[in-house]
Amino acid sequence: MTTISIIGGGASGTLTAVHLLHASRGSDLRVVLHERGPAVARGVAYATTDERHLLNVRSRDMSAFPDDPGHLVEWALATGRPVDPLGFLPRATYAAYLDHLLAGADDGRLTVRTEDVTDVLPAPVGPGYYVRGPQGTTRADGVVLAYGNLSPRALTGTDGPLPEATWHLPSAWDTTALDALADDATVVLVGSGLTAVDAATTLLDGGARRRVVMLSRNGLLPRAHLPLPCSTSWVTQAPTGPLTADGLAALVTAQVERAHERGVCWRSVVDGLRGTTQRLWLRLDTAERARFVREQARGWEVLRHRMAPEVAARIRAYADQGRLEVVGGGLTAVADLGARARVALPGGRSVDADAVVNCTGPLTDLDATTVPLLAAMRRRRLLARDALGLGVACLPDGTVLDDQGLVVPDLHVVGPPRKGALWETTAVPEIRSQAADLAERLAGRHARQTVPA
Repeated sequence: MTTISIIGGGASGTLTAVHLLHASRGSDLRVVLHERGPAVARGVAYATTDERHLLNVRSRDMSAFPDDPGHLVEWALATGRPVDPLGFLPRATYAAYLDHLLAGADDGRLTVRTEDVTDVLPAPVGPGYYVRGPQGTTRADGVVLAYGNLSPRALTGTDGPLPEATWHLPSAWDTTALDALADDATVVLVGSGLTAVDAATTLLDGGARRRVVMLSRNGLLPRAHLPLPCSTSWVTQAPTGPLTADGLAALVTAQVERAHERGVCWRSVVDGLRGTTQRLWLRLDTAERARFVREQARGWEVLRHRMAPEVAARIRAYADQGRLEVVGGGLTAVADLGARARVALPGGRSVDADAVVNCTGPLTDLDATTVPLLAAMRRRRLLARDALGLGVACLPDGTVLDDQGLVVPDLHVVGPPRKGALWETTAVPEIRSQAADLAERLAGRHARQTVPA
């Protein structure tokens, strides 16, 4: 019997398990899915039960199967869920879809273990690994790390880390704490990305007199999808010769301008680049990748990862009502007033907040994480930080590299931990392809066909 352990049961881990069970059907390969939370197919992205939290990719593009793009829409229709292929489903609906897929793929070869894996260590004899958790140790012939997005860095002001106070909420997904705030609460959301947008929706819809200040370094909100896709596709031809971060930014700017002259929306340019983004990223050397991350990444992300039209309309309405303000400059001075905090804003202003909520992006740097599993695997030299601190050192296909740049046999990563190698690796259209490709490789390497008696 062959066993593959998948560590992380969010979207990345669930999609990998589904594809692996399909790819190895009729074999002796078994899959163990380890998930620290109470349920699989959730993770950070899909654990929300708020129906106002929508996917930011159209339904037609969210199928779990690259070769069956209509699968999600067909499932939604078959299960009586209203769906528009060009619309944006609630994220809770997508969690139900992943649940359905996993249940349907399980032919008795899947084991789900609700546990927080604390260590992975090489088997003392022969290939393979031991995966340790509170429920015991699993012997695995291969291991897939699908831990998704890590919790963000702790908030820090000019005087150091924010204190553990009642007004300091370390997680934007603590909906119990958000819902418990007074109807007239003033809340500072640190960050202005999609996480902050969801938190603002929960807060402002939940209290008619609440006020929210989004505070981020650049004060940029994600742009909005149009209600319908742009009617004209736009595929940008990749440049030849050496490529730099500035050259890549100039390419996008030139293509947007050229498209505008022809009456084509900038969204067509950004979406048209999606198929070539990985190849462009691989052509940048480490120094140019670092420069892109430092100088251009946020500008790209606000164009690339957009709000659903309904969400964008709600955010605009909050701003028009004077209940939402987006401020650049980042978090600086924060004074603890006991039950409240005084947060400094640019221009000498300040706001007295009933809550300060961490809505910054996920932590990616393995040097900064305190997750026991990752720390243990680094001590064993099974994992290394990629050069930019964006995730795990690995090949573009997810094969893990050690701190000497050597391949670690039968150890792989899927999803966000590949960001340093691929950049675009956090959305379902990319993750499903990674899961499908890895599943085919693992099934071909490990699965032995069973012979009926």
